[in-house]
Amino acid sequence: MTDTTPPAVETTIAGLRSRLDAARAAGSTVALVPTMGSLHDGHLALVEHAREVADVVIVSVFVNPMQFGPAEDFDRYPRDLTADRDALSGHGVTAVFAPAVDEMYPSGPVQTRVSAGAVGGLYEGRSRAGHFDGVLTVVAKLLGIVQPHITVFGEKDAQQVFLVQRMVRDLDIRTRIEVVETVRAHDGLALSSRNAYLDERHRRAARAIPQALEAAQSAADRGIDAIVAAAQGVLMGATEVELDYFAVVRPDTFQPVDDDHRGPARALIAARVGTTRLIDTELLHLG
Repeated sequence: MTDTTPPAVETTIAGLRSRLDAARAAGSTVALVPTMGSLHDGHLALVEHAREVADVVIVSVFVNPMQFGPAEDFDRYPRDLTADRDALSGHGVTAVFAPAVDEMYPSGPVQTRVSAGAVGGLYEGRSRAGHFDGVLTVVAKLLGIVQPHITVFGEKDAQQVFLVQRMVRDLDIRTRIEVVETVRAHDGLALSSRNAYLDERHRRAARAIPQALEAAQSAADRGIDAIVAAAQGVLMGATEVELDYFAVVRPDTFQPVDDDHRGPARALIAARVGTTRLIDTELLHLG
Protein backbone atom coordinates (compact mmCIF):
# COMPACT_ATOMS: atom_id res chain seq x y z
CA MET A 1 0.00 0.00 0.00
CA THR A 2 1.30 3.45 -0.94
CA ASP A 3 2.11 5.68 2.00
CA THR A 4 -0.01 8.83 1.62
CA THR A 5 1.41 10.57 4.69
CA PRO A 6 2.62 14.07 3.75
CA PRO A 7 6.42 14.40 3.91
CA ALA A 8 8.15 16.03 6.84
CA VAL A 9 8.90 19.74 6.60
CA GLU A 10 12.24 21.22 7.59
CA THR A 11 12.35 25.01 7.88
CA THR A 12 15.91 25.41 9.15
CA ILE A 13 19.26 24.64 7.55
CA ALA A 14 20.46 22.97 10.75
CA GLY A 15 17.42 20.71 10.91
CA LEU A 16 17.76 19.60 7.31
CA ARG A 17 21.48 18.98 7.64
CA SER A 18 20.93 16.86 10.73
CA ARG A 19 18.38 14.74 8.88
CA LEU A 20 20.68 14.32 5.88
CA ASP A 21 23.75 13.52 7.99
CA ALA A 22 21.86 10.58 9.43
CA ALA A 23 20.75 9.42 5.97
CA ARG A 24 24.27 9.60 4.57
CA ALA A 25 25.64 7.76 7.58
CA ALA A 26 23.26 4.95 6.66
CA GLY A 27 24.70 4.89 3.13
CA SER A 28 21.77 6.61 1.37
CA THR A 29 22.11 8.61 -1.82
CA VAL A 30 20.39 12.00 -1.86
CA ALA A 31 18.54 13.79 -4.65
CA LEU A 32 17.39 17.41 -4.58
CA VAL A 33 14.47 18.87 -6.54
CA PRO A 34 14.64 22.68 -6.26
CA THR A 35 11.26 24.43 -6.67
CA MET A 36 9.50 27.66 -5.82
CA GLY A 37 6.39 25.74 -4.78
CA SER A 38 2.91 25.95 -6.32
CA LEU A 39 3.59 22.37 -7.36
CA HIS A 40 2.00 20.81 -10.45
CA ASP A 41 2.42 17.60 -12.44
CA GLY A 42 5.61 18.92 -14.02
CA HIS A 43 7.21 19.16 -10.59
CA LEU A 44 5.90 15.71 -9.69
CA ALA A 45 7.63 14.29 -12.80
CA LEU A 46 10.91 15.66 -11.41
CA VAL A 47 10.15 14.09 -8.03
CA GLU A 48 9.36 10.72 -9.62
CA HIS A 49 12.67 10.81 -11.49
CA ALA A 50 14.52 11.73 -8.29
CA ARG A 51 12.93 8.80 -6.51
CA GLU A 52 14.13 6.46 -9.26
CA VAL A 53 17.77 7.55 -8.95
CA ALA A 54 18.22 8.15 -5.20
CA ASP A 55 17.24 6.76 -1.81
CA VAL A 56 16.40 10.11 -0.20
CA VAL A 57 14.47 12.84 -2.04
CA ILE A 58 14.47 16.42 -0.80
CA VAL A 59 12.14 18.97 -2.41
CA SER A 60 13.01 22.57 -1.66
CA VAL A 61 10.18 25.13 -1.69
CA PHE A 62 11.55 28.65 -1.65
CA VAL A 63 10.40 31.74 -3.53
CA ASN A 64 13.77 33.40 -3.98
CA PRO A 65 13.58 37.21 -3.89
CA MET A 66 17.00 37.53 -5.52
CA GLN A 67 15.72 36.32 -8.89
CA PHE A 68 12.77 38.73 -9.14
CA GLY A 69 13.05 42.24 -10.51
CA PRO A 70 11.32 45.20 -8.84
CA ALA A 71 8.38 45.15 -11.31
CA GLU A 72 7.94 41.37 -11.29
CA ASP A 73 5.52 39.10 -9.45
CA PHE A 74 7.41 38.22 -6.26
CA ASP A 75 4.62 39.42 -3.97
CA ARG A 76 1.82 37.67 -5.84
CA TYR A 77 3.71 34.48 -6.74
CA PRO A 78 1.44 31.64 -5.52
CA ARG A 79 2.43 30.20 -2.14
CA ASP A 80 0.62 27.34 -0.40
CA LEU A 81 2.96 25.04 1.52
CA THR A 82 0.09 22.90 2.82
CA ALA A 83 -1.12 22.21 -0.72
CA ASP A 84 2.45 21.52 -1.88
CA ARG A 85 3.03 19.08 0.96
CA ASP A 86 -0.25 17.32 0.20
CA ALA A 87 0.67 17.11 -3.50
CA LEU A 88 3.89 15.32 -2.56
CA SER A 89 2.09 12.70 -0.46
CA GLY A 90 2.67 9.21 -1.83
CA HIS A 91 5.60 10.28 -4.02
CA GLY A 92 8.40 9.03 -1.79
CA VAL A 93 9.66 12.44 -0.69
CA THR A 94 11.73 12.28 2.47
CA ALA A 95 11.36 15.94 3.42
CA VAL A 96 10.37 19.34 2.14
CA PHE A 97 12.89 22.08 2.81
CA ALA A 98 10.82 25.26 3.18
CA PRO A 99 13.00 27.99 4.69
CA ALA A 100 11.85 31.54 5.32
CA VAL A 101 13.68 34.33 3.50
CA ASP A 102 15.55 35.30 6.67
CA GLU A 103 16.72 31.70 7.10
CA MET A 104 18.34 31.75 3.66
CA TYR A 105 19.44 35.39 3.86
CA PRO A 106 19.78 36.18 7.59
CA SER A 107 21.72 39.41 6.96
CA GLY A 108 19.57 40.57 4.09
CA PRO A 109 20.63 40.37 0.44
CA VAL A 110 23.93 38.50 0.22
CA GLN A 111 27.05 40.38 -0.80
CA THR A 112 28.69 37.30 -2.34
CA ARG A 113 26.89 36.29 -5.51
CA VAL A 114 27.40 33.91 -8.41
CA SER A 115 27.68 35.66 -11.77
CA ALA A 116 25.91 34.03 -14.69
CA GLY A 117 28.39 35.57 -17.13
CA ALA A 118 27.69 36.62 -20.70
CA VAL A 119 25.05 33.97 -21.41
CA GLY A 120 23.22 35.13 -18.30
CA GLY A 121 22.62 38.46 -20.05
CA LEU A 122 20.96 36.90 -23.12
CA TYR A 123 17.30 35.95 -23.75
CA GLU A 124 15.74 35.70 -20.26
CA GLY A 125 18.67 37.62 -18.83
CA ARG A 126 18.16 40.48 -21.27
CA SER A 127 14.51 40.75 -20.30
CA ARG A 128 15.09 40.15 -16.57
CA ALA A 129 18.32 41.89 -15.58
CA GLY A 130 20.12 40.08 -12.76
CA HIS A 131 17.67 37.18 -12.81
CA PHE A 132 20.21 34.44 -13.41
CA ASP A 133 22.70 35.80 -10.89
CA GLY A 134 19.90 35.39 -8.34
CA VAL A 135 19.05 31.91 -9.60
CA LEU A 136 22.65 30.67 -9.53
CA THR A 137 23.28 32.17 -6.09
CA VAL A 138 20.30 30.44 -4.50
CA VAL A 139 21.01 27.16 -6.31
CA ALA A 140 24.62 27.30 -5.07
CA LYS A 141 23.32 27.86 -1.53
CA LEU A 142 20.88 24.93 -1.84
CA LEU A 143 23.62 22.67 -3.18
CA GLY A 144 25.86 23.69 -0.28
CA ILE A 145 23.10 23.01 2.25
CA VAL A 146 21.81 19.71 0.85
CA GLN A 147 25.00 18.40 -0.83
CA PRO A 148 22.94 16.13 -3.08
CA HIS A 149 24.43 13.39 -5.16
CA ILE A 150 21.89 14.25 -7.88
CA THR A 151 19.94 17.44 -8.60
CA VAL A 152 16.90 17.35 -10.87
CA PHE A 153 15.65 20.19 -13.06
CA GLY A 154 12.97 20.54 -15.73
CA GLU A 155 13.81 21.07 -19.39
CA LYS A 156 11.38 24.01 -19.81
CA ASP A 157 13.80 26.37 -18.05
CA ALA A 158 16.48 25.49 -20.59
CA GLN A 159 18.70 28.54 -20.13
CA GLN A 160 18.62 28.07 -16.35
CA VAL A 161 19.60 24.41 -16.77
CA PHE A 162 22.51 25.35 -19.05
CA LEU A 163 23.79 27.93 -16.56
CA VAL A 164 23.42 25.62 -13.55
CA GLN A 165 25.27 22.84 -15.38
CA ARG A 166 28.05 25.27 -16.25
CA MET A 167 28.24 26.58 -12.66
CA VAL A 168 28.52 23.05 -11.29
CA ARG A 169 31.27 22.28 -13.79
CA ASP A 170 33.14 25.56 -13.33
CA LEU A 171 33.04 25.49 -9.52
CA ASP A 172 33.63 21.73 -9.16
CA ILE A 173 30.42 21.22 -7.17
CA ARG A 174 29.87 17.54 -6.46
CA THR A 175 26.42 16.87 -7.81
CA ARG A 176 25.09 15.36 -11.03
CA ILE A 177 22.49 17.46 -12.84
CA GLU A 178 19.71 15.44 -14.44
CA VAL A 179 17.08 17.00 -16.69
CA VAL A 180 13.50 15.80 -17.16
CA GLU A 181 11.48 16.52 -20.29
CA THR A 182 8.83 19.23 -20.23
CA VAL A 183 5.39 18.06 -19.12
CA ARG A 184 2.53 19.56 -21.11
CA ALA A 185 -1.19 19.97 -20.55
CA HIS A 186 -3.71 18.46 -22.97
CA ASP A 187 -3.69 21.71 -25.00
CA GLY A 188 0.10 21.61 -25.41
CA LEU A 189 0.89 24.41 -22.95
CA ALA A 190 3.98 23.66 -20.86
CA LEU A 191 3.05 23.23 -17.22
CA SER A 192 4.05 26.25 -15.16
CA SER A 193 3.02 27.71 -11.83
CA ARG A 194 2.31 30.98 -13.66
CA ASN A 195 -0.37 29.28 -15.79
CA ALA A 196 -2.63 29.84 -12.79
CA TYR A 197 -2.68 33.54 -13.70
CA LEU A 198 -4.36 32.84 -17.06
CA ASP A 199 -8.10 33.22 -17.45
CA GLU A 200 -9.93 31.08 -20.02
CA ARG A 201 -9.46 33.58 -22.88
CA HIS A 202 -5.77 34.05 -22.25
CA ARG A 203 -5.29 30.32 -21.79
CA ARG A 204 -6.65 29.78 -25.32
CA ALA A 205 -4.39 32.52 -26.66
CA ALA A 206 -1.33 31.03 -24.94
CA ARG A 207 -1.63 27.88 -27.05
CA ALA A 208 0.12 29.82 -29.80
CA ILE A 209 3.39 29.46 -27.87
CA PRO A 210 3.73 25.65 -28.15
CA GLN A 211 2.17 25.83 -31.63
CA ALA A 212 4.97 28.18 -32.73
CA LEU A 213 7.51 25.68 -31.44
CA GLU A 214 5.75 22.85 -33.29
CA ALA A 215 5.88 24.89 -36.49
CA ALA A 216 9.58 25.57 -35.92
CA GLN A 217 10.27 21.89 -35.44
CA SER A 218 8.39 21.01 -38.64
CA ALA A 219 10.52 23.49 -40.58
CA ALA A 220 13.86 22.49 -39.04
CA ASP A 221 15.04 20.45 -42.01
CA ARG A 222 14.90 23.62 -44.15
CA GLY A 223 17.26 25.68 -41.96
CA ILE A 224 17.16 28.65 -39.64
CA ASP A 225 15.32 31.09 -41.93
CA ALA A 226 12.48 28.61 -42.40
CA ILE A 227 12.31 27.98 -38.65
CA VAL A 228 11.98 31.66 -37.83
CA ALA A 229 9.41 32.22 -40.57
CA ALA A 230 7.32 29.26 -39.41
CA ALA A 231 7.28 30.39 -35.80
CA GLN A 232 6.54 34.00 -36.73
CA GLY A 233 3.71 32.85 -38.98
CA VAL A 234 1.94 31.29 -35.99
CA LEU A 235 2.60 34.20 -33.67
CA MET A 236 1.46 36.86 -36.14
CA GLY A 237 -2.02 35.39 -35.95
CA ALA A 238 -2.04 35.42 -32.15
CA THR A 239 -3.08 39.00 -31.44
CA GLU A 240 -3.14 38.56 -27.65
CA VAL A 241 0.39 37.13 -27.50
CA GLU A 242 3.14 39.75 -27.21
CA LEU A 243 6.43 38.14 -28.21
CA ASP A 244 9.45 38.96 -26.07
CA TYR A 245 11.95 36.83 -27.97
CA PHE A 246 12.26 33.82 -30.21
CA ALA A 247 15.78 32.44 -30.58
CA VAL A 248 17.48 29.32 -31.88
CA VAL A 249 20.70 28.47 -30.07
CA ARG A 250 23.42 25.86 -29.94
CA PRO A 251 22.76 23.58 -26.94
CA ASP A 252 26.45 23.45 -26.03
CA THR A 253 27.06 27.22 -25.94
CA PHE A 254 23.60 28.86 -25.86
CA GLN A 255 24.82 31.25 -28.54
CA PRO A 256 22.64 31.86 -31.62
CA VAL A 257 23.14 29.30 -34.36
CA ASP A 258 24.95 30.34 -37.55
CA ASP A 259 22.98 30.61 -40.78
CA ASP A 260 24.59 27.41 -42.06
CA HIS A 261 24.24 25.44 -38.80
CA ARG A 262 23.38 21.78 -39.13
CA GLY A 263 22.68 19.47 -36.23
CA PRO A 264 21.13 19.88 -32.78
CA ALA A 265 19.70 23.25 -31.78
CA ARG A 266 17.24 24.56 -29.21
CA ALA A 267 14.39 26.95 -29.86
CA LEU A 268 13.60 29.36 -27.03
CA ILE A 269 10.50 31.50 -26.74
CA ALA A 270 9.16 33.98 -24.21
CA ALA A 271 5.91 35.89 -24.59
CA ARG A 272 3.41 37.81 -22.55
CA VAL A 273 -0.24 36.79 -22.64
CA GLY A 274 -2.25 39.46 -20.89
CA THR A 275 -0.19 40.21 -17.79
CA THR A 276 1.39 36.73 -17.66
CA ARG A 277 4.86 36.05 -19.02
CA LEU A 278 5.48 32.48 -20.20
CA ILE A 279 8.54 30.67 -21.55
CA ASP A 280 8.93 27.44 -23.51
CA THR A 281 11.53 25.51 -25.46
CA GLU A 282 11.91 22.71 -27.99
CA LEU A 283 14.91 20.70 -29.15
CA LEU A 284 15.38 20.84 -32.92
CA HIS A 285 17.64 19.16 -35.46
CA LEU A 286 18.55 21.48 -38.31
CA GLY A 287 19.10 20.04 -41.75
